[in-house]
Amino acid sequence: MYEMVPVSDAGLSQEEWNDLRRAKAILENPGFAMKVAGYIGKPIEFAIDKIDSETLNRATSKALGKALDIAIGTLEEEKGMLPSNFRHKMMVGGSGAIGGFFGLAALAVELPVSTTIMLRSIADVAQSQQHDLSEMETRLACLEVFSLGSTKSREDDAGESAYFAARATLAFEMRAALESVAHMSTKAIQDALARGQMPVLIKFINTIAARFGIVVSEKLAAQAVPLLGAAGGAGINLLFIDHFQDMAEGHFIVKRLEKKHGSELIERCYHAIAL
Repeated sequence: MYEMVPVSDAGLSQEEWNDLRRAKAILENPGFAMKVAGYIGKPIEFAIDKIDSETLNRATSKALGKALDIAIGTLEEEKGMLPSNFRHKMMVGGSGAIGGFFGLAALAVELPVSTTIMLRSIADVAQSQQHDLSEMETRLACLEVFSLGSTKSREDDAGESAYFAARATLAFEMRAALESVAHMSTKAIQDALARGQMPVLIKFINTIAARFGIVVSEKLAAQAVPLLGAAGGAGINLLFIDHFQDMAEGHFIVKRLEKKHGSELIERCYHAIAL
């Protein structure tokens, strides 16, 4: 259990407490499957078992591999501090329309495209929360977002947090990945990745992939609903990016506050907040 942290003792301003409450409301809400179930008007769990796991794993690995390459090499600061959520949603909606029309056969093409667009959107959100995209930690934190929101803690105990549980799963790999690239140039990292010589970074991505694959399977199950078609596929992808934009906002609010006040205090404050 986490003890209550009075506002006066924590050192957070009222605005910061409000930001942290908003972050917790986002991060501890029902995940992507519940959003999709509401959209199509029926549960989707029954369809998940029908997804070809080998095809899913290949597509997920390819998508996150492409995202890693972009995060390392070309994720850069853009002018303006407000994230371009609408523009990215329209782009992902278009790729979803193609996926909905062609079905599972389009997954190998559509998923890397939509994941790349979502990474750009996540980076926008990180920048809007005052994070520096030139820092490798911020770039890897953008990838970390893909591991969030695949499950929700069902415990009533305020000490149980799906968000911090997900981060704890990645904590060791995140530290190891940062240490492994600390003294390397961007080009050296990319060259080593191309040769398969960055096992620590690859392990980091594989840990993310295990959780990202859950959300992708939920997306595919929804798109497999008969007669959903291209329009429905676009709608599912809009929910898909909306989910990760939300996760990114909550994640980077927490990380911004951690930079200022320390991770231990912010985690205690987070758990002290009742939704």
